[in-house]
Amino acid sequence: MDYSQFLAMRQELGVLIVFLLVFLYDTFMPKKALNATAGFTAILFLLFTVASFVWGNVGTVDAFSGMYSTSPVCSMIKNILNVGVLIVLIQSVRWTNGELMTVRRGEFYELLLVTLFGMYLMISARHFLLFVIGLESASLPLAAMVAMDKNRYESHEAAIKYILTAVFSSAIFMMGLSFVYGLAGSLYFNDIALQLGTQADTLLVVALAFVISGVGFKLSLVPFHLWTADVYQGAPTSVTSYLSVISKGAAAFAFLVILVQVFGQFYSAAWEWMLYALIIVTITVGNLFAIRQKNMKRFLAFSSISQAGYIMLGIVGCNEMGLAAMMYYILVYIFSNLAAFGVIGAIENQTGKVDMTDYNGLSRSNPWLAFAMMLAMFSLAGIPPFAGFFSKFFIFTSAINQGSTAIYILVLIALINTIASLYYYLLVVKAMYISPEEPQIPAFRSACSERLGMWICVAGVIALGIVSFFYNSIIEAAAGSNLFAFIG
Repeated sequence: MDYSQFLAMRQELGVLIVFLLVFLYDTFMPKKALNATAGFTAILFLLFTVASFVWGNVGTVDAFSGMYSTSPVCSMIKNILNVGVLIVLIQSVRWTNGELMTVRRGEFYELLLVTLFGMYLMISARHFLLFVIGLESASLPLAAMVAMDKNRYESHEAAIKYILTAVFSSAIFMMGLSFVYGLAGSLYFNDIALQLGTQADTLLVVALAFVISGVGFKLSLVPFHLWTADVYQGAPTSVTSYLSVISKGAAAFAFLVILVQVFGQFYSAAWEWMLYALIIVTITVGNLFAIRQKNMKRFLAFSSISQAGYIMLGIVGCNEMGLAAMMYYILVYIFSNLAAFGVIGAIENQTGKVDMTDYNGLSRSNPWLAFAMMLAMFSLAGIPPFAGFFSKFFIFTSAINQGSTAIYILVLIALINTIASLYYYLLVVKAMYISPEEPQIPAFRSACSERLGMWICVAGVIALGIVSFFYNSIIEAAAGSNLFAFIG
């Protein structure tokens, strides 16, 4: 075996090094020094993120007989996820330094890094065995993270729901893979595409439906979304924010790779209409149920379900522009959603309040928190000139470029849903700025780490709406990818 192949896995090795250093620090440092675990982890990950941007791209390289592949576009999506993880680490400092998390904060960071490693493998896998290893590495530790707040019944309930749903979705996914292996005799993405040819028989369509169902769980696509609201509500807010953006971003990219590289030749014959139906139902159901929510975490859970439908529009185009639009959407979604969760976390850590009615008059007692939440809501709703408007514009444009009548209808339905979503996003703004009631949340000063995380998100929401450099860099990386070679 040529061990030099591991050098192609720079970002994976970097995450493992950070994991080992955090593990050693948490295990062997004296008790007094453990209070600095959160800062130590955040600084280490910041250094890793910077190094990943500078040295993480090794070009297009295949390793381990083609099971693993990296390219500029793979490195870029991993870097985008790193930015989100860094913000989550910063925002979680106060929570992990709290009395209830004193014993378990090391485990939180270690589990988080393990899940990130699994997501990296999902992104670079070009063999279903490696993909399943990555999928399980990214899924199972999340159940322990959801149950991290052991003194709350809701946290235990959320963990049980998550692990049971994850087990069943993995079983469905593996059943689909068994059909694919029976048809193609291989688990390599390229070999499957070559062996299956262009004839979409009934068994292949069933296998494809099972595979979509398995990955749809990670993305919270309807009807595989039923775990989302309960888990988001029961999990600690820092874990919920990680689940809502990082996990979803990695799964979306991996989903695109599987669909276009393995089943690309059957796009129009098999999975095009499956994807159209999933997108329409996901966006519509997410929007309708979000209107009914009063708990802010459940509200953002259904918002994230709707956003997953918009992310899937990047796959519909089946071209480099769609890939770039999807990656840009994920980047914008990270800043927007984490800004909202940063405000929710700061208020929950201080007062324990998470209901939307608690935000009445927030602008009068905590104007800066209200301002950050308002920008997050505007961006998620797609209101110009904030970043969310341009992410939706690019994702709709990439889909429309396909040019069929069906795609025009799909985008029209998505646009109508976007207008409908303005209502429930603006409900939060109305509560904070227009409600005549007295403020429910007293004035307080949030922790430095919470403020830093929020202002990074606010800066990202504003900058991504003004500066086009980010999108240009993403589309250049996407243009050099060979992901769409098998689209028929």
